[in-house]
Amino acid sequence: MLDTSQLKTESQILDDFMRVVIQRNPAETEFHQAVLEFAKDVLPFVAENPEYQGANLSQRLTEPDRVITFRVTWEDDDGKIHVNRGYRIQHCNAIGPYKGGLRFHPSVSLSVLKFLAFEQTFKNSLTGLPMGGAKGGSDFDPKGKSDREIMRFCQSFMTELYRHIGPDTDVPAGDIGVGGREISYLFGQYKRLVNQFTGVLTGKSMEFGGSQIRPEATGYGTIYFMEDMLRHKGQSIKGKTCLVSGSGNVAQFAVEKLIQHGAKPVTMSDSSGFIHDPAGIDNEKLTWITELKNVRRGRISEYAEKYGVEYFPGQRPWSIPCDLAFPCATQNEVNREDAKTLVGNGCIGISEGANMPSDMEAIDVYLEAKILYGPAKAANAGGVAISGLEMSQNSLRMSWTRETLNDHLGDIMRNIHESCLEHGTEPDGYVNYLRGANIAGFKKVANALLAYGVV
Repeated sequence: MLDTSQLKTESQILDDFMRVVIQRNPAETEFHQAVLEFAKDVLPFVAENPEYQGANLSQRLTEPDRVITFRVTWEDDDGKIHVNRGYRIQHCNAIGPYKGGLRFHPSVSLSVLKFLAFEQTFKNSLTGLPMGGAKGGSDFDPKGKSDREIMRFCQSFMTELYRHIGPDTDVPAGDIGVGGREISYLFGQYKRLVNQFTGVLTGKSMEFGGSQIRPEATGYGTIYFMEDMLRHKGQSIKGKTCLVSGSGNVAQFAVEKLIQHGAKPVTMSDSSGFIHDPAGIDNEKLTWITELKNVRRGRISEYAEKYGVEYFPGQRPWSIPCDLAFPCATQNEVNREDAKTLVGNGCIGISEGANMPSDMEAIDVYLEAKILYGPAKAANAGGVAISGLEMSQNSLRMSWTRETLNDHLGDIMRNIHESCLEHGTEPDGYVNYLRGANIAGFKKVANALLAYGVV
């Protein structure tokens, strides 16, 4: 145990470190949150390990290699000219080419993308694949736009971005608002501009270099990680009542995998509210949701009308009693009160499918209650893992089968779980998966930076 004076010293070190981060990155609250979550575990680890001292690694890793911003001008179907802002945050390429998604959403800002790129660096490190961390996107909103408007926006966006990316430099992928349609438009424009067919984007269609199970990978991986956590405690996911937030790609495939493994998902949501189906969402209902969201672009409230269940407008699903919860929508969708409600209602495990969906106070509740908590940088690494394997397939000019890739995904998630156990197991046997993920992700990147010298 640490004595009080040592605790105060560690607290002061953390406060001093965060003061510098905040001064250098004013008003970037999401980025501050991501750094604090990381620093609370990593700074004490650095203090206990002399090989990481004296190289200022913590500050180096909170300063992106490169921040690129640019104007995106495009014309709508009525001939009106619009201007959006584009970004690419190339955070760290210590262990491989920059890798991370593109997000098109009105909430996109420098702070949001810096937090995502920061998290991506350590998430990619945990996969064991040679990928650095990056993130990008625009405050463009694809909702309500025609296919041709989205095509024109994507072509304009790529006309600037293409000069900053490449298969051995930076390989973007999709994220919120950027699915197969957008990736196809972006890749087509890149190919036109550089006159090369290279694996510069992942999440591509199978017809031109995509990978099996890429759409499924983040949702599947989130469930695999929960299964690994439960298995470590001698339990199973079968028969568990599960809350899932979101109704996009990650949530859809998380629900699909829950159904396959005998669990009972009872909620899904979108920005307007959530539905609660006590009987459980089965394959038939999930197919209907997938068509609703992916084809008709409808609202989840229509599910309540279709199947006669309750709809909760403007709310999130964390008030419903459950065994397990899977936040798969967006950042900071679970706060302290939500977390207390989940724990009070009997929830024994959280596995995060979205990026940083729980705020710091919610995480404190999980850790104080000593429930299973799979943080996003570990639990939702499945998507980028398969993206990394798509890069490998593109380099080899070949494709692997769905079964082979699913086996690889399962192996990668198990390896991440083992890394978390190694660095997060406490004396009483409780596994602090957040600490384990932070330290394991940091070590690989830090060792590479030390090997390079001062760069």
